[in-house]
Amino acid sequence: MNAEKTKKLPFQNTGSSVTLATRVRVALAQVNARVGDFAYNAGLAEKYIDLAREAGADIVLFPELLLTGYPPEDLLLKNDFLRENRQALMRVVKKTRGITAVIGFAEKDGKKLYNSAAVASHGKLLGTCRKAALPNYGVFDEKRYFDAGETPVCLRLNEITFGMTVCEDLWEEDGPGENLCGEGGARILLNISSSPFHSGKGKERIDLLRARARRYNACIVYVNLVGGQDELIFDGHSLVVSPEGKVLAQGNSFEEELIVADIEAPVAPPTRNKKFATLTAKFVERESYQKLPRHKVRKKSAIEEIHDALVLGTRDYIIKSGFQKVAVGLSGGIDSAVTAAIAAEALGPENVTGALMPSPFSSQGSVDDSLELARRLGIKTLTLPIDPAMNAYGSILKDAFRGLDPGVAEENIQARIRGNLLMALSNKMGWLVLTTGNKSEIAVGYCTLYGDMAGGFAVIKDLPKTRVYELARFMNRRAKDDGPIPRAIIDKEPSAELRPDQKDSDSLPSYEILDRILLHYIEKDWDLA
Repeated sequence: MNAEKTKKLPFQNTGSSVTLATRVRVALAQVNARVGDFAYNAGLAEKYIDLAREAGADIVLFPELLLTGYPPEDLLLKNDFLRENRQALMRVVKKTRGITAVIGFAEKDGKKLYNSAAVASHGKLLGTCRKAALPNYGVFDEKRYFDAGETPVCLRLNEITFGMTVCEDLWEEDGPGENLCGEGGARILLNISSSPFHSGKGKERIDLLRARARRYNACIVYVNLVGGQDELIFDGHSLVVSPEGKVLAQGNSFEEELIVADIEAPVAPPTRNKKFATLTAKFVERESYQKLPRHKVRKKSAIEEIHDALVLGTRDYIIKSGFQKVAVGLSGGIDSAVTAAIAAEALGPENVTGALMPSPFSSQGSVDDSLELARRLGIKTLTLPIDPAMNAYGSILKDAFRGLDPGVAEENIQARIRGNLLMALSNKMGWLVLTTGNKSEIAVGYCTLYGDMAGGFAVIKDLPKTRVYELARFMNRRAKDDGPIPRAIIDKEPSAELRPDQKDSDSLPSYEILDRILLHYIEKDWDLA
């Protein structure tokens, strides 16, 4: 132990009195894993172990189920998947010479499977901590796959006791952290996590960790996954929080990075309580720690976080699915404009094509606005008028529709023609089609099955219409020039333009009213009354 880094620190350890404190340097590897890509995920771990070692870290933490990617879902039912996951772990373990690493993986033990944190140090696997609290709500279905860990695990590095937890273990107030920091004597609680993002999640998480740190009288070191996987987006936002609830270090949201922090922790004897498993390792003695550069954390507004989440989620879905280019139907409306702008930012404008598919009901203003949008974004366009296809459908259905007034059938035929054209481009060119429906329209069925709902990824499906406008204004405000979204698109009254003079308000309440209803009914689970 290093004499220059000790000092008096008030601390109660299961009845003992004031003791000395020593410094430990922790690194949080906030990384973007890929489900099922073991070579990539192991390589990612090796890269960040090297970076942590270069930064002088004693211990480096990786997110929950790093090696499998998250969430692996039914891949966990395949034995070869679990074998490759174990092989990837042992590959990474060999890389831990001179450092201790905590790595998320799926641990098979006989007929049981655990969501575990492996602890490796100096090239050896010391043991594992098995997740005890298995969430089974919302997007989580962990009880389908995993057994619950039963034994709390302490990690002893030199004379410091760390408590080990995995994700939900920390969210439950009376979870393993309570015992680890109580009877177990841990003064630093480690948590590896893959916690999905929703608007406001960052503040919710900080408030929770502050409350837990104060309750447990322990420093909490929390690392979170970053990146998109299917419909989920992970925001990173890793944290180190003092026992007083002060944020000592914080990761940026939606960015892959290494966060390094120094913690002064009490030196204390290990627990003798047999209900705890204790893993033991040593960190490298050093005369002093090289001064850490200041880690820059950029504060973001709620709408900026939503923007960054959509860009990252779109990019990851497309790239991880093996696509490089996308097509977006451009109508001259706000939804397709924002979708195209997000896609251009996520993939680069050279990888986005906007398809204009005007009908006799499309205004010249909508066509001009789409072309201006494409010019500002720098994306290519194709113009495919749908009049000939509409006439062909009319001819085919003439006898079947005889004597019936035009209505929703004719409107939806137009949307389905456009969907067919976009999917034809997808099949021929290898482009992924991005659908443009927003949450307000989808929630009330103001969309066309096999029409504007046809495609591979719905970029703004969880964004209410009023928030789509807010996002468009944000993107324009932060631009150096005019901004990506033409003002005419933002100002015009929403319309599907499937019949003469059609407005969304013909069928729906104003979006300001509709979105308030949907917020309380869908998001807040209020009853209908």
